[in-house]
Amino acid sequence: MWEGHYDYESDFSVLDTLMRAFLTAGMGTRALGILCRMRDVGAVPSSSAMTTLFEFLLRVGDYGSVWKMFRDMIREGPCPSNYTFNAMILGFCRKGHLRTAESLLNVMGKYKCNPDVCGYNILINANCIRGWTSSALGCVQLMIERGCTPSIFTFNIIVNALCSEGNVVEARKVLNEIQEIGLSPNVTIYNTLINGHVKARDVGQANMLYEEMRSKGIIPDAVTFNILVAGHFKFGRKEDGDRLLRELLVMDLLPDHSLCDISVAGLCWAGRLDEAMEILENMLEKGMRPSVVAFNSVIAAYSRAGLEEDAYKVFKLMMKFSLTPSSSTCSSLLMGLSRKGRLEEAREHLYKMMHKGFPINKVAFTVLLEGYFRKGDLAGAKDIWNEMQCRGIYPDTVAFSAFINGLSKAGLIEEAYDLFLEMSDKGLMPNNFVYNSLIAGFCNLGRINEAQKLRREMKQNGLVPDIFTFNIIINGFCKHATMKSAFDAFMDMHCAGLVPDIVTYNTLIGGYCEAFDMVKVNQFMNNMYANGWEPDITTYNIRIHGFCSSRKMNRAVMMLDELLSAGVVPDSVTYNTMMNGVCKDILDRAMIITAKLLKMAFIPNVITTNVLLSHFCKQGMPRRALMWCQKQVRFPLNLTRFLIK
Repeated sequence: MWEGHYDYESDFSVLDTLMRAFLTAGMGTRALGILCRMRDVGAVPSSSAMTTLFEFLLRVGDYGSVWKMFRDMIREGPCPSNYTFNAMILGFCRKGHLRTAESLLNVMGKYKCNPDVCGYNILINANCIRGWTSSALGCVQLMIERGCTPSIFTFNIIVNALCSEGNVVEARKVLNEIQEIGLSPNVTIYNTLINGHVKARDVGQANMLYEEMRSKGIIPDAVTFNILVAGHFKFGRKEDGDRLLRELLVMDLLPDHSLCDISVAGLCWAGRLDEAMEILENMLEKGMRPSVVAFNSVIAAYSRAGLEEDAYKVFKLMMKFSLTPSSSTCSSLLMGLSRKGRLEEAREHLYKMMHKGFPINKVAFTVLLEGYFRKGDLAGAKDIWNEMQCRGIYPDTVAFSAFINGLSKAGLIEEAYDLFLEMSDKGLMPNNFVYNSLIAGFCNLGRINEAQKLRREMKQNGLVPDIFTFNIIINGFCKHATMKSAFDAFMDMHCAGLVPDIVTYNTLIGGYCEAFDMVKVNQFMNNMYANGWEPDITTYNIRIHGFCSSRKMNRAVMMLDELLSAGVVPDSVTYNTMMNGVCKDILDRAMIITAKLLKMAFIPNVITTNVLLSHFCKQGMPRRALMWCQKQVRFPLNLTRFLIK
């Protein structure tokens, strides 16, 4: 039937249409067959049909056919166009073959095609997705050198990548450069920067950017207000969040459903979930359909609050109104179960959502990864890590950070460090969180020199050690009773321009208490007050423990009274430390203290009970122990195992 096709004017269109039909139906093999027939009868397929076939073959991973087709195009036509090259670059990038994509971009000139901004943007975006921001910036520099002007979208990609890494300072520099080369920033780039500052808890700077964009005539959209309102309720002042909502109503900039999204998000961040849910229900009753954004806000809020059943009810309501879940919806649902330690259920839901075609990304896998580590299930964490990569979902900086942090906390510092090296080899830039996790891991094992080496490496890589870094190192020195080195690290913190926080002071006070150096303890207490820090429950517990350890029980009781006078609420550590200290002193006195504590609404826990019974038995008073246990039957403790001892 093919012999006469070349005699007809419609040969090309018939075969070309047939090839496209097979591709649309997902029948790639049949489409390739049509292409072979076209070549046999001397018909040259259209460039657009060839590009569509390239996209299909790259999607299914048939690289052999891709390269054969490419060679045939070079020899027999049609000549590859920019559109063809860009489709191939995109396909290889999606499969993670960035080096191949880069090579294609570099050989375009050989085939009389000049790489355009679209091709560069594809490659820049792919590098950013994998966390290779430095490589992405190199691509921008290369395109400028080759005479290709970056678009505003190019810079949007870069700014988003830098903000995702927490590098808002560099992101701001990029915004300034955009304006220097004559490009006008758009609302998207400002939203990205505002969001970056909010995530860094710098709501003041976020507000300044908001005012700056308005002064330049850039109209804020729903995303802008959503970010700012959430930021005010989370990290700023509730009054500012309410003020922004009122401004929004007066300005009348947004449609009703966008106002709903922002109001619901603000109420959720303020913890007013009932009010947020009421707005959703009212809209539905009035026949107005809220967007996925509004539902996502409520689902995420319920999940954060540990109310995963309520989160699922909202999810079902969303599905009832035929709204398609986003990747954020799926991640929030998994987060609720993960935080409760219900990892098997979470994993089942993950598979169900994937089976239904819901968008699952690396965030969902990272949520489960953190959940397994939180539960202490190292095997489960490693399994989900491997599965993520087997499914072609490549870990980003956040996923690597979570895995390294989990391994470090579990004491598997060698594995964590190997992963750190792998992360660097893949071109992912470790951030402060990664370094701090490793430094903490080394410090916990007493390997302070290696921790210090990492701190120096941070600086060499352009990262600035933060307050967390120094607190970890100071704690490491204190744990291993090297107080001079701890003090030196404290002074280094000052030299770096960092202000000590309550954690810094508590760590040093605790270290000096353990070393029985009360002069230094008092010195740091005075220093803490002078710098505007009030003691918290941890400070008082450290002091009480220090006095109890040195058998200065009168001072410990005075410290307890001071704690109460300051309006600080004692916790179980306070009570148990007092119990243990007083029992070592005079047992009858311990009973008096116990009575006093019970009047303060203290409910003894297992540790309290263990302390008292242990001291009764050590002093040969088993009958007294039994009597005390009988008095405690009103507390929900299982005392049998202590009595047997």
